[in-house]
Amino acid sequence: MLSRTADHLFWMARYIERAENTARMLDVHVQNSMVPQPVEVAERGWRALLSISELLEAFDHKYGLLSRRDVLDFMVRDPDNPSSIVACIEQARENARAVRGTLTTEVWETQNATWLELKEKLSSGVLEQDPAQFFEWVKFRSHLARGVIQGTMLRDEAWNFLQLGASLERADNTARILDVKFHGASDKQISDPLRIPRDFYYWAALLRSVSGFEIYRKVYRDVITPERVAELLMLHPDMPRSLLACMDDVMFQLSEIRNDVSADTERFAGRLHAQLKFSRIEEILDSGLHTTLTAFLENIYELGNRISRDFLVPLA
Repeated sequence: MLSRTADHLFWMARYIERAENTARMLDVHVQNSMVPQPVEVAERGWRALLSISELLEAFDHKYGLLSRRDVLDFMVRDPDNPSSIVACIEQARENARAVRGTLTTEVWETQNATWLELKEKLSSGVLEQDPAQFFEWVKFRSHLARGVIQGTMLRDEAWNFLQLGASLERADNTARILDVKFHGASDKQISDPLRIPRDFYYWAALLRSVSGFEIYRKVYRDVITPERVAELLMLHPDMPRSLLACMDDVMFQLSEIRNDVSADTERFAGRLHAQLKFSRIEEILDSGLHTTLTAFLENIYELGNRISRDFLVPLA
């Protein structure tokens, strides 16, 4: 497969996943903002959301004062924000258009229809009237895109690059969500049982943001605790959005597309995968969760660069 074609497929999948992830985070924060709380607490929540995507500085530069309306506008439709939902869906569509001959008709038509419907949704004012409905629509279109890819694409290299892009993006997002919540908390604070009643609604919302609430109940059948949330989202191999599950898929896809120069990239990914597979949450908490997640994000970024170098159009 040509590097340019692989590059379009890889980034098409990443942008689809990124749009969904942004919608999930915004949906949770909109719901949390409806709960009575001090103004400074609500503002910290919105700033944490911007920090997840490393967009806080860009937002402050453009808007100055923080408000829910401006954050939603910046994260959903702002053309100057390359990670906004509009920008992600547009880029996913443009990458799909560039490789229409590689995709099935159903995949292309699904992505094109999403872009056309997005413009109609935003012009109708649904974001201002019922943001939850809009975010559900974004998530549904992402699910639909993945379903069409799974149901109509040949399991060849094109499919491999689509899966690889989605898994890398998903791992990056899950790590960021966890890091923002846990950052700054000591191990004693994380494990303090007195914090559990106060934080229950936040942890439940965090789990819902990654479709993990029902999964948590099935796996642990007990009260929600921070360390178990971290374990589920980092180390559980059957949780679709966990770091380990994402790296399982990354390893499989890399083994399918390996070439003469990718052995070092496979080894790099293998070490990252092994660190998760053979770790225990107690060891991670002892060494510092923030430190572990920061290192993971750095390694995911480096892995993306190595994949671009070996298979795609190298990043500038």
